[in-house]
Amino acid sequence: MRQAIDLLKHERRARIFFLALAQSSIGTGAAYVALLLVAYERFRSPWAIGLILLADVLPAMLLGPVFGAVADRWSRRAATIVADVLRVVAFAGIALVDGFVPSLLLALLAGVGTGTFTPAALASLPSLVERRRLPAASALYGAVMDVGFVTGPGLGALALLFGAPEAILAFNAITFGISAVLLVALPFGAAPRSAEERAAAPSLMREAREGLVVTAGFPGLRIVLIASAGALFFGGFFNVGELLLATEELDVGQSGYAVLVAVYGVGFISGSLAGGRGGRLSKLKWRYLAGMLMMAGGFLASGVAPSLGVAVVTFAIGGFGNGLLLVYERLLIQALVPDLLSGRVFGVKDALTAWAWAAAFVAGAGVLSAIGTRQMIVLAGAGAVVIWAISWGALRRTWRSDAPELARGADAGAGVAWHGGAGKHGSNLVSGRDDRLATLDDPG
Repeated sequence: MRQAIDLLKHERRARIFFLALAQSSIGTGAAYVALLLVAYERFRSPWAIGLILLADVLPAMLLGPVFGAVADRWSRRAATIVADVLRVVAFAGIALVDGFVPSLLLALLAGVGTGTFTPAALASLPSLVERRRLPAASALYGAVMDVGFVTGPGLGALALLFGAPEAILAFNAITFGISAVLLVALPFGAAPRSAEERAAAPSLMREAREGLVVTAGFPGLRIVLIASAGALFFGGFFNVGELLLATEELDVGQSGYAVLVAVYGVGFISGSLAGGRGGRLSKLKWRYLAGMLMMAGGFLASGVAPSLGVAVVTFAIGGFGNGLLLVYERLLIQALVPDLLSGRVFGVKDALTAWAWAAAFVAGAGVLSAIGTRQMIVLAGAGAVVIWAISWGALRRTWRSDAPELARGADAGAGVAWHGGAGKHGSNLVSGRDDRLATLDDPG
């Protein structure tokens, strides 16, 4: 928390950026409830909810690497502004139109906006703050996003007492408009390449494909990305089962469920903010693995929790570990990946996360029906423990000297990522990586 306060106190551009992010995140959280209600009203079927939820993640699932390539090719600030404008159009459109099909298409447009915003924003963070404050900025990013998802639904439920869900969707469109206006005046996220370099680069789709190849060629990093997706897959299982755990197994009703969700969110925010210290590569790695193990342990303990009081503790532990896992995954990417590639790596990460969540929600319902609620929660924890054990074995000899094998991976990937082999762009890859390793040094 201290690092985040110091960041907001001394970094004016970061204050504006996080103000824009915070108010749009709260609007998104409120709109989540309203969007599901509108979808069900317009298409009276449980399929309406599933299709609307899928529309939110489908663009990232299919086009995550392309969105990342956009962030690496052009101005990242422009990409975030365009993304906000797309979401203004999408949510205002859903509030105004009638019929389920137009609503679904506009929800897909909102998903395109989110898929464009995420890699561009994460790749832009180093341009907003001094190098020593980058860990705090990454930690605050995760915390602000989750504050919106924790508080937004409650505010949306309160607003529904006084107005229709369409009004909340219109309000969300306004928050994205405010975000776009704030970002227009903010100098950050310049294009990582000059106009001449962009003109000589291959097509956008080829850059997206090559980003996948280069990301897969980074030793250690590919393990982190796959492991995080695997852990979040079991996190999706946990999300599927937590409502029935509260209402049926613990018998604490919807209010008890709300308490557990809030506690998990507070734990997540705390875990995200705990990443503000940064550290050398070896520390980032071990803290990342510690977060995964803590999340898994929280899931396991929640599956056998005998009462609401115990579940409050186990949910808090699981949420803290989840926040820790995600913030240190981002810090590892920022420490390892050169600026010319960071958008694409974050795009690949976004795609893997979207696939993990979608697969968990599809498979989770069947698993829940087959084995029961507590068994489902325990399975989520056990699966995450297995992912942790495999990751620990694969990473324990990696980045021990804070000079990882990435130099070889980046050098090999340079000839793939751009024409010219290990020429100008290839040398930028390696030198960019070395410069960024120092940005996450733990000042303490």
